[in-house]
Amino acid sequence: MNVSDLLQFLAAGRKTGTLKVARGTIVKEIVLENGVIVGSRSNDPKELIGQVLLHYGKIGEEQLQAAMGVHRQSGDRLGSILSAQGVVSAADVVYALRTRTLEIIYDLFLWEEADFEFFDDQALPSDVIRIQVEAQAVIMEGIYRLDEWARYRTLIPSDRTVFELSAGWTKSLPESKEVREALYHVEKGMTVAEICYNMHTSLFHACAVLFDLIDSGVIAVAGEAVIPEPESQARMPLSVAELLELARAELQDGSAENALTRIRSVLEEEPNNSDAQELRQQAEERYARQVYQDGLPQSAVPKLLKTGAQLETEQLDPREAFLLSRINGEWDIAAIIAVCPFREADSLRMIKRLIDGKVVGLS
Repeated sequence: MNVSDLLQFLAAGRKTGTLKVARGTIVKEIVLENGVIVGSRSNDPKELIGQVLLHYGKIGEEQLQAAMGVHRQSGDRLGSILSAQGVVSAADVVYALRTRTLEIIYDLFLWEEADFEFFDDQALPSDVIRIQVEAQAVIMEGIYRLDEWARYRTLIPSDRTVFELSAGWTKSLPESKEVREALYHVEKGMTVAEICYNMHTSLFHACAVLFDLIDSGVIAVAGEAVIPEPESQARMPLSVAELLELARAELQDGSAENALTRIRSVLEEEPNNSDAQELRQQAEERYARQVYQDGLPQSAVPKLLKTGAQLETEQLDPREAFLLSRINGEWDIAAIIAVCPFREADSLRMIKRLIDGKVVGLS
């Protein structure tokens, strides 16, 4: 079944329960009540409620970091903590939950393959804030976005695309504040993903704005930001079984980082491999413990060692650049990891690389 048929079936049947959709390690859940969408869950880091509130400008990074500290100690829901602290209103939390639910569903329309299950009569816990989204409206918007994405990708091939201002671009400059903001970020050499984040909008809307600017000749595609592939991640001509066997052996020998490299190679080939997913969890936990014990404690505070001009010469991939922008000389390792939408092991690996490259130091 495609996504639109699946949602239509659940809505028409006035189903109550949870739709679980999985692709690789990413699992998204949509909760329905009498055919109406009333909630969602996701383990995708960028779709966690704190990241959604941050992305859309409802909270600042310091506020998220402080709330995450309370969350780790109390276990209370992050939205409730932020609301109780007066950082956001109840309306802001509902807005974030509704936006997150819509983006989860729209993202599913772009998935070509996935596994799904529907758990009948499985409702949300009573303390969860309910939203209300009509399935039919979501289906129509999802179909529309699917067509538009195909159009956008003819000019904007990926989220790493960067642009340049065309000659005489000021002559056709619109008066829109949003467009001027987008052009400011283009001039700074930001990627599509970075422009989206800094404009506090959805990736779909950011691409719509950029597509129109390309189409009207105001900007042009300049290429893609290069993500350097570490030599250690070079693909080896080994089978999945052999890679997993090597990963287990390296994990037993205490080489958690090497084990993770093998496991990532397996998951690139077989995203749904349950053995690899379970082994990755073990390897990531062990890797994090090793890093914290080997001179990078959670309480350490990273500081930039290079100026902005010097950083422009560094070969940083977009994820490293994002993490680097969170380093302000005040937050410790734990706080930075809390506000970054990456897996803990990935964040630690990037921090280590920045330290080894003398880009960042510790205090």
